[in-house]
Amino acid sequence: MRILVKPIISEKMTDNSEVFNRYGFVVNNKANKIQIRQAVELAYGVTVSKVRTMNYPVKRSSKFTKKGMVTSVIGAYKKAVVELAEGNSIDFYNNI
Repeated sequence: MRILVKPIISEKMTDNSEVFNRYGFVVNNKANKIQIRQAVELAYGVTVSKVRTMNYPVKRSSKFTKKGMVTSVIGAYKKAVVELAEGNSIDFYNNI
């Protein structure tokens, strides 16, 4: 089971990483906090002090257009915000 799906790179998460040393990841829906901590420590070689997780539900929407009723679905996902120990950091931009 792959724990870390992808990092979240947005304005809010970049600001959190600079100010509070917190990084966001989209993770597997069945992963728990201990598995997320181990996966981040193994992948990036850092020490994790805190892990927070959030489950986002499926979002369904429908709208009326010229072609008729159009429905869309945004799938459910789990987000983890990982706080690193003092002195550690992750650089997502080094491979660009």
